[in-house]
Amino acid sequence: MARYLRAPTTTTNAAASVSSLLSCSVRRNGKRSPQPVLGLRALASRSSKVRPVMAVASEQSAAPAKYPKVAAPTTGPIPAEELLGVIQDAAKAGAEVIMEAVNKPRNIHYKGVADLVTHTDKLSESVILEVVRKNFPDHLILGEEGGLIGDALSEYLCSNLGYLCVVLRWGSNIVIFSPLDGTTNFAHGYPSFSVSIGVLFRGKPAASTVVEFCGGPMCWSTRTISASSGGGAYCNGQKIHVSQTDKVEQSLLVTGFVYEHDDAWLTNISLFKEFTDVSRGVRRLGSAAADMSHVDLGITEAFWEYRLKPWDMAAGVLIVEEAGGVVSRMDGAEFTVFDRSVLVSNGVLLDRIGPATGDLKKKGIDFSSWFKPDKYPTDF
Repeated sequence: MARYLRAPTTTTNAAASVSSLLSCSVRRNGKRSPQPVLGLRALASRSSKVRPVMAVASEQSAAPAKYPKVAAPTTGPIPAEELLGVIQDAAKAGAEVIMEAVNKPRNIHYKGVADLVTHTDKLSESVILEVVRKNFPDHLILGEEGGLIGDALSEYLCSNLGYLCVVLRWGSNIVIFSPLDGTTNFAHGYPSFSVSIGVLFRGKPAASTVVEFCGGPMCWSTRTISASSGGGAYCNGQKIHVSQTDKVEQSLLVTGFVYEHDDAWLTNISLFKEFTDVSRGVRRLGSAAADMSHVDLGITEAFWEYRLKPWDMAAGVLIVEEAGGVVSRMDGAEFTVFDRSVLVSNGVLLDRIGPATGDLKKKGIDFSSWFKPDKYPTDF
């Protein structure tokens, strides 16, 4: 089983390497310039009061070869340290906004029956954009809330993906992030929400970071999980791995449900019931980025959901894979972040999901890609 590690009192070589990686300066025209100094008062003020959330680690063999890798083979011309450095700073800036607001009354607007839009997620989005644009001012930015910024004729132009999705041009890279994943949980003070940022290179995940909020009212804390292609996965500076559990009967599982109560929703209700009978339990937390983080931390063994959007998955799938896990669509086919379903796990076999998804496809349920820019170069 997975084991919990106490936060080290001294910096290990691995932690020092990651700390150096994430605090590096950004290269500009062949020169290095320091990262902008961000006022992280809310996070910093808790460092002496709240113990770091424990990372979970276990020894785990490599993912089964039958599952194609979702990660980009390279981060391209931009070094991993530069990609991680900027998105880590951006995620921390967004997390500061959320931490300052988490115990305050919410000004909630209802965008739909069950779709909450808060002032906090909009402010988190704006500070994340500020950090990225300060470092890369010429990128194309597109989001439902923020609209289009930049060259609308860019070959990397992306159509409006939807709620709180922001896409940034980064050469052949696209940055997709959710400034507050788990808005309903945040609005109710329920622990399981996060800031999630993923960078794609030629359509595949290259660098990711998730800042997850843990605890609850009056005892909020955060943990930061990051990964780069081929560089491993880390939580609070410690390398992490998925759990060793290889039986569904010994597994704790997680799923999520779409807002539309259609055939896909009913199918997942049935899967929820089936796996509740044969596993140690199935949870429904409400933040896909946090759900996937729990898999790569070894807390849970698998997570699946229909109809997630690219900004829900872009960061989490890379971290799971770099932690030794596997990623596929719910029908078992090769996964891309533009697909409409995801299954991540430590390799535990979930036989019932594939056939159930196949039955939905026979009924005409659309599982084609949500979105992929026609001219955006990809390796799939």
